[in-house]
This record gives sequence, structure tokens and C-alpha cells, in this order.
Amino acid sequence: MTTMRNAQMNRKLHARAKARRALNHGLIYLALIFVAALTLFPLLWAFFASMRSDVELYQYALPFSWHTIFPVEYTFDAYRVVLTELGFPKAMLNTLLIIAIQIPAGCLVNSIAGFSFATFRFKGQKLLFGFFLVSFMIPFEAITMPLYQMVNNLGWVDTRWALIVPGIASGMQLFLFRQFFADIPAAVLESARVDGASWPQIFFYIMVPMCVPIFITAGLMIFMSEWNSYMWPLLVARSVKIRTVQIMMATVKMEHITLWSCMYAGAVLSILIPVALFLPLQKYFVEGITAGAVKKLWYTDFRIHFS
Repeated sequence: MTTMRNAQMNRKLHARAKARRALNHGLIYLALIFVAALTLFPLLWAFFASMRSDVELYQYALPFSWHTIFPVEYTFDAYRVVLTELGFPKAMLNTLLIIAIQIPAGCLVNSIAGFSFATFRFKGQKLLFGFFLVSFMIPFEAITMPLYQMVNNLGWVDTRWALIVPGIASGMQLFLFRQFFADIPAAVLESARVDGASWPQIFFYIMVPMCVPIFITAGLMIFMSEWNSYMWPLLVARSVKIRTVQIMMATVKMEHITLWSCMYAGAVLSILIPVALFLPLQKYFVEGITAGAVKKLWYTDFRIHFS
């Protein structure tokens, strides 16, 4: 009898625990759905607003109804205007050209600087590295005018050099590279030096393959920084031929009117490339940010190679 009562109590406790877990899981899923809805709603709004006329946007704005979000009549006129009249393809190519130069140049410069700070010891090293750390904590607006003065003195205003060169060096990326290289045991470098490898050989043939996630992370940082840059191109890119994506987006806001449907269409188009680039590379981006655990596996392989 006692055994039957214990079994019944166990079944009840198990059922209660199962119901409690189901309730907790349900609440978690509801919270995730709510957060996802908040995140996706602006994107869906922009997507559907890009396929309607400005008149319809104002007509169904208030009171809120089904047609506030979904168009009554779908049209792609805004995309036609953005792609043919406002010069979005040219602006996109300009931005991609700038990024295509900045990414390899920035990764090379910052990785070499990070390797130097992590490997060599010289007078004033800590002080100099401290300056680099402070540099990525200072808002860009604080250095805009001195930087513009330098670019103007070099005669780079209204040229692509003004958009490319200032974005190459980055304190944040230098910090990521330096932290990665600093945690690599000295035995790896010593073994390579004993085998007769020069410092450039050590860097390009040993260090670079070890920090591929860092290079991808730095490349994505450069891409997103330049793709979303607005203030600096607005100052130095005055002609239409070197206009970037964000500056092109600003042209839809005229003196007395804003072409809202065109603005939404440009926003949708400008989202596509970063999303298409980030989704397949997000794994490596996370590895680059949390590279401490990854590099241990790389180090094990190289230690076996040099032993």
C-alpha cells in the first residue's frame, strides 16, 4: 500500500515538474517571439512601405489599420527611382570600392601593429599602446575637424583617398590583434626562430593562418563602419561621382519634401549586402571576438609541427 502511495506521489510530482517546465519553456518562447517581433517590425515596415506611393503612406498612417502596414496597391516605382534617377548603383559601387581597399589595407596595418606590440619590447611601448586604446574610446565627432584639416592640407578633399585612408588604422582592431598574438606562447616564436624563420616569415606563414577569425572580424568591422558612415563622407565627398550609399540616401530628403517611399526602398537595398555578408560569416565573427579558446587549438598543431 505504501509503495502504491509513493508511486502515485512520484507520478504527481513528475507531472507537476513537467507542467512547470512546459510553462517556463512557453514563457521563454513568448518572450523570444515578442523580442523578435520588435526587431523585425521596423524591417517589415520599411519593406512594405517601399512598395507603396507616398500618397498612400500618408493616407493610411492614422488611424492604425491593416493597410497601415500592408499596401493597398503594390508598386515598384520607388525602386525604379532609386536605381535609375538617384544613382544608387553608382553609390553602391563607390562604397564597395572604398571597402575593397580598406579591408586588406586595414587588416594588414592593424595586424602588423598588433603583432609588434605583442612580440617586441621597446621604450615607451605601454604608453604608445595606451594612446591606441584611448583612440577608439574617443567619439569620431571629437576628431572630425582636425582630421578634415589634415585631409584638406593634403589636397584629398573630394577624392576617394579622403574616404579610404582615415579608415585604415583602427585602435579597436589593433587591440583585437594584439590580444590574440599576446596569448600565443613564446615557444612558438622561439621554435620558428631556431628553424631559421625571419620575422616576416613568422608573421605571414605562422601567425596569419592562426588568426583567420580575427581577420574576418576586423574585415566585418571595417565593412560595417564604412557602409554605415555618413558624417565623414558628407564632409569630404562633395561630387556625385564619389558619393557613398548613405550620402545617396540623404538626397531623397529635399528642401520642402521627403520622398519617403524612395527612402524606404534605399534602406531595403542598403540592408541586403550587409545581411548577405554577415550571415555566412557570423560564426567566424564570434570566433574572432572570443578567440582565446580557438587559438589554443591552433597552437597545439603548431607546437607539434615545431617539436
